[in-house]
Amino acid sequence: MKKVITYGTFDLLHVGHINILKRAKELGDYLVVAVSSDEFNALKNKEAYYSFEDRKTILEAVQYVDEVIPEHNWEQKIDDVRKHNIDLFVMGHDWEGKFDFLKEHCEVIYLPRTDGISTTKIKDDLNNKVNNG
Repeated sequence: MKKVITYGTFDLLHVGHINILKRAKELGDYLVVAVSSDEFNALKNKEAYYSFEDRKTILEAVQYVDEVIPEHNWEQKIDDVRKHNIDLFVMGHDWEGKFDFLKEHCEVIYLPRTDGISTTKIKDDLNNKVNNG
């Protein structure tokens, strides 16, 4: 069985998230999704709309996702790869090269992101609608 892992905040789930989850799952048999904990988001100065528990519940309902684990810090990736017997690490291409250090533990692939959609864009669009009536 080929096991795949990806990481993210996965707040305000959108088609871009679904696309990367689907493509990641197509590259293996079992998909583990590591979701940033609320505490980790605070360390990154990133505020999610939904709590970790809510984001975890939402992801567990996505047909491509087999398991959801918490991401507590940047350094845990090697331990996650080992603990979960991961064969393939997948991230969006905007992280290209940032996780190449994992190549000695598993295969690393950067997938293209979906053009025109991001959680940041959704939040900005909503703020603009509220502020501009």
